[in-house]
Amino acid sequence: MKAVILAAGEGVRMQPLTLKTPKPMLKIHGKPLLEYLLESLPKEIDEIIVVVGYLGDQIKKHFGGDFQGKKIRYVEQKEKLGTWKALELCKSLLGKGNFLLLYADDLHSPLSLQRCIKRGSMCVLLEKAPNPERFGVVILNPDKSVKEIEEKPKHPKSNLISCGPYVLNEKIFDYPPEKHENGEYYIPESVSQMAKDYKVYGVESDWWLPIGYPEDLKSAEEFLKEKP
Repeated sequence: MKAVILAAGEGVRMQPLTLKTPKPMLKIHGKPLLEYLLESLPKEIDEIIVVVGYLGDQIKKHFGGDFQGKKIRYVEQKEKLGTWKALELCKSLLGKGNFLLLYADDLHSPLSLQRCIKRGSMCVLLEKAPNPERFGVVILNPDKSVKEIEEKPKHPKSNLISCGPYVLNEKIFDYPPEKHENGEYYIPESVSQMAKDYKVYGVESDWWLPIGYPEDLKSAEEFLKEKP
C-alpha cells in the first residue's frame, strides 16, 4: 500500500524557525518531524510519495530513496495551490486502490494509523476538539460514515474534526474542490463532496500532535517523553 505525505508548505506560522529549514525538518529531541511520521507508518505501507516544495532539497538529501525498507519517491509542487492540487500531482503514481494520505507537520499515534488501514475502506481520522471552529468539522451519519466536512465554520455542528490522515482511493480525483478565496484548493472539500456518493468512515484518533507554531515543538517534546 502507498502513502502520500504532503510536505511542500512554507511553514509561515513557524517563522523564524522555517526561514532556512522546511517545517518537516524541524527537530524534536534531535530528530526531524517527518522522521517521526515515517516511523509511525503501518507495516502495510511499502512505498511513500512525498510532495516537496519549499526547501525540498533538504528533505530529499536527508531521506534519500528509502526509509526502513520503504521506497520513497518525490513529487515537486512548484506553485502554492493547496493540498488537493498537491495530491493531484501524485495521481499517475498512485494507480487504483486505497492509499494513506498524511500531512508532514502532524504527529499521530501509530495505532490510530494502523486502525485506519485495517478499516479496509475510505476513512478519515477524527479528533474531539475544544475549538472545532478552527478546523474542518466533521458531521457523521448514524453508521459513522461522513455526512459532511465543513471547513472552519463559525457555528460548528460537531466537536469532531478531521485531524489530517485519510485513507482514499482514485475516486477522490473525480471530485475537484472549488477554488478557495485565497486561490488554493483543499482536500477536505473534495472528501466532503465524495462522501455524498461513497462511504467514507470516521475513525477516532488515540492522540494527535499538530505542529503549527514554535511553541508546539516544546509541547511535543514533553508529550513524546512519556511515549515508548
